[in-house]
Amino acid sequence: MSAMPDIPDRSECADPVLGPPRPVRRLVSALRDIAGGLAMWRLAVSLGWLDIRLRYRGSALGPFWLTLSTAIMIGAMGLIYGRLFHMDLARYLPYLALSMTLWQVGIGTILTEACTCFIDAERMIRAVRLPYFLQPMRVMVRNAVVFGHNIVVPLGVFVIFGVWHGATMLLALPGIALWLVNGLAAGLLLGCFCARFRDVPPIVTSGLQLAFYVTPVMWSASQLRGHGWWLPLNPFYPLLEVVRGPLLGQVPAAPIWAEAVSCSVLLWLGGLFVFSRSRTQLAFWV
Repeated sequence: MSAMPDIPDRSECADPVLGPPRPVRRLVSALRDIAGGLAMWRLAVSLGWLDIRLRYRGSALGPFWLTLSTAIMIGAMGLIYGRLFHMDLARYLPYLALSMTLWQVGIGTILTEACTCFIDAERMIRAVRLPYFLQPMRVMVRNAVVFGHNIVVPLGVFVIFGVWHGATMLLALPGIALWLVNGLAAGLLLGCFCARFRDVPPIVTSGLQLAFYVTPVMWSASQLRGHGWWLPLNPFYPLLEVVRGPLLGQVPAAPIWAEAVSCSVLLWLGGLFVFSRSRTQLAFWV
């Protein structure tokens, strides 16, 4: 299968004197690529679903192995840490089950797979001329399916402990939509970086491990008391809170939302900048 280098768009071949500046032409081409990818959302859904079927081909439980392993891990951690820190299991276990699921599937896995969204699609990129944006969309579809059957674990814990906050839980939907948008931007940003620099994926993995311990996932922000001044500096905290808060019956404060949206805007600006500069080179890097 021969490599197919990306052919610059007509806008990139415009007269450099009479046409718009090169950064503008790159940005226009990147936006056209994104629009082309969005127009092919059905293909992205098919590819994402195919990934799930291939990943668990021949398995009896398929993706529900993840659900089972998540349930066992949360049950064990909840019992151990609840006993160690003398916490009320009726309050701690729902918090831990929800936080771990949101972190593992909603943040950790998406960022890790965003790093390799273009590298893993090497054959497709070289063989077929399609919008590059299709690959981050494929990753998001794949993880949306995984998220759909993993969220069953915290919901099951909620039912067991009688935790249900009614209509307040619907306020998590805007946060989930924000995560979806952020995941696509992370695919553009990290996918391009990691295609060019293959040392970046392990750096991202190590960074996520560190972020896990400094983000209130296993512990609560209220435990910091007067020592939590640094928490707003952690970009994962507001992103986690806009989804977790409503599901636990807490409406996120306006500063939390403002910080989460600001992080998303910065992520998209960075993703657009890197993608617009890297798009024509991606076929050679993967």
